[in-house]
Amino acid sequence: MFYAREADRKVACRLCPQHCFITPGKAGICRQRKNVDGTLYTLNYGEISSAALDPVEKKPLYHFYPGHTIFSVGTVGCNLHCKFCQNWEIAHGDAPTTTVTPEELVRLAKKEAARGPCVGIAYTYNEPSIWYEYVYEAAVLAREAGLKNALVTNGFIEEEPLEKLLPYIDAMNIDVKAFKDDYYRKVCAGRLEPVLRTVERAIARCHVELTTLIVTGLNDDPSEIRELVDWIARLNPAIPVHFSRYFPRYRMDAPPTPEETLRQARAIALEKLHFVYLGNIHAPEADDTYCPRCRNTVIERLGYLVCAVNLDGNRCGNCGQPLNIVGTARVNW
Repeated sequence: MFYAREADRKVACRLCPQHCFITPGKAGICRQRKNVDGTLYTLNYGEISSAALDPVEKKPLYHFYPGHTIFSVGTVGCNLHCKFCQNWEIAHGDAPTTTVTPEELVRLAKKEAARGPCVGIAYTYNEPSIWYEYVYEAAVLAREAGLKNALVTNGFIEEEPLEKLLPYIDAMNIDVKAFKDDYYRKVCAGRLEPVLRTVERAIARCHVELTTLIVTGLNDDPSEIRELVDWIARLNPAIPVHFSRYFPRYRMDAPPTPEETLRQARAIALEKLHFVYLGNIHAPEADDTYCPRCRNTVIERLGYLVCAVNLDGNRCGNCGQPLNIVGTARVNW
């Protein structure tokens, strides 16, 4: 899918904005799409490196069936090369995989859904867009089986494949790694604008939450955080946002982001956004969901566990304010 044949058996990949021009026998930046004698093949179709029944909050998705679980799977490879990659072993290493067909994956997820509060399948851990054909086929089958589909993605995908996939996606957590194109180019080997386009398209089609990993000295400037927040607020101030703490990984050895930097980012965001959470940090006040009108706690959390719920459907149980929460919330603590 999504490539063009060129002269001399070369191919032009059109799945993501990297636009790899691939000669015979070579693969693109993601290492998973290879030119075999003038035809582009996907190397990771059906190859699963990681699978787990996770709390949906771990994706993180705090406003999508809170307190439920989701069958989470990932493969290998990535179309960005973030120097701080938190999952580099599967994104850029040679992790072992197990072959699972889309039909088998959906059967496994249905079995978990029959046993307990599993709502569907999350395509996560590495970048799912480079697993496109498999994700698309599994998502179609999952939808037919009554399961939900969630995508945890860097958002670096072209418009045509995104639009083809979106009708089968119920929720997305999209990484907006920074709000400076220079950061994307130097730190991630990508570009900002395609990611913003993905967010803008996705919010009209499914539930969306955003995550930004705050890295000291790179994307923690309050002015940049305000720019990011202003952009999100213009789209919809009710979009849930997660600021996550950086720890040294892969090719970056800078010290972990100070916890106070995360709290400052959250304070800035709360000036204009309704729901702002902190990850990789002990901050109980930043785990709970509050009504933006009356400030009542509508979902109380302990880590990934839901301790208490005060909702009337998707409205605040205290004042009746409609909230951007999809699905039924349940206590699991």
